Amino acid sequence: MGDHAFVQNHAINTEVSIWKGEASSVARTRDFKSLADSAELERIRMQRDAANRAAAIMKQCTLGHHEYFKAKGFEDETGNILMQSGVPTLVIPMRVDGSLVGCQMIDIQGGKKFLYGQRTSNAEFIFNNKGMDILCEGFATALSVRAVMKSLKRRYTIHVCFSAGNMKKIASTIKSGVVIADNDESKTGERVAQEIGWPYWMSDQVGEDANDTHLRVGLFNFSQSLLKSLNHGAAVYR
Repeated sequence: MGDHAFVQNHAINTEVSIWKGEASSVARTRDFKSLADSAELERIRMQRDAANRAAAIMKQCTLGHHEYFKAKGFEDETGNILMQSGVPTLVIPMRVDGSLVGCQMIDIQGGKKFLYGQRTSNAEFIFNNKGMDILCEGFATALSVRAVMKSLKRRYTIHVCFSAGNMKKIASTIKSGVVIADNDESKTGERVAQEIGWPYWMSDQVGEDANDTHLRVGLFNFSQSLLKSLNHGAAVYR
C-alpha cells in the first residue's frame, strides 16, 4: 500500500503485523480511511476470484494417488489430483462454513501453496467421522491422526487448519477438543495450543509434526503417545 503494508508469516505469526516505510511524512497526510476502504474492496474481489478459480480447479480434478501420500507413509491414499503438463498436483479444498474459498496445492516434492488472493482465515478441510473435534495444522498430520483413531476404533472430526494461527481461530468456534501441535523451533505450535487451552499433544522432538513422529516410531507407539491427550479430550467432549 505504498509506504506501509499488512504482513503475516503463517509459519510463525498468529496475528497480522503492520510494516511502515521511511516516508512517514507521506503517511501522515494520506487519507487512510479511503485507502482502507479501497483495500477492503480489493480484498473481497480477490477472495471471490480465488473461490471461483478453486471451483474450476476442483472440476478438473480426478481421484488418484500422489507422491506426497507415499512420502508421508500413505501410499494407498487417494485424493483430488490436478494434472498439469503431465505432472500431478494434489489439491486440498479449503472451506469456511461449508463454502469453498480456495485450496492448498501440493506438488510432487511436497511444496505447498495457496491460490493467490484466497481467504485462509477460518478456512479448513475436515475428515468428519462424527466424533471428537481434533485440530491440526497440516494434511499429513491429519492422515496420521486419522490412522490412530481408526486403529483405536474411535470416532473423530479432524480439522486441517493449515496454520497455527488459523487453528486458534477455528478453535474459537468449537466447544472443546484436542490440539495436535507441531514442535517447531519457533515454539509457535505449542504457544497456540496453550492459548487455545484444550488438551494437546506435541512431539518430544523439535522440528517434528505428528506425521514425522508416526513415521519415526510406527503407528502403535504413536497411538500410545496420543492416548493421554485423546482420553483427556474425550472426557471434556462428553
